[in-house]
Amino acid sequence: RSTHNEMEKNRRAQLRLCLERLKGLVPLGGEAGRHTTLSLLTRARIHIQKLQDGERRALHQIEQLQREQRHLQRQLEKLGMERVRIDSISSSLSSERSDSDRGET
Repeated sequence: RSTHNEMEKNRRAQLRLCLERLKGLVPLGGEAGRHTTLSLLTRARIHIQKLQDGERRALHQIEQLQREQRHLQRQLEKLGMERVRIDSISSSLSSERSDSDRGET
């Protein structure tokens, strides 16, 4: 019987320690006084849900930004190819003018 009582005492002490740690992790607002186990666990659940919602929003924003980045990267590549094409045309025109200027003199 005394062994059982000692084990129960240790279990309760461990539970108290865990609840104290949890109290340090969960924002309690202006009510930082004494809380019941139920109210602490309820606040912990609400806090976890808020964190999960925030994580979902952050992941969604990351996906949107990655899509936008890919779109902008494709645009940049298109503009780079367009620039090469325009530079090539400009170079050809400039070369033709140079040839015609030599031919006139």
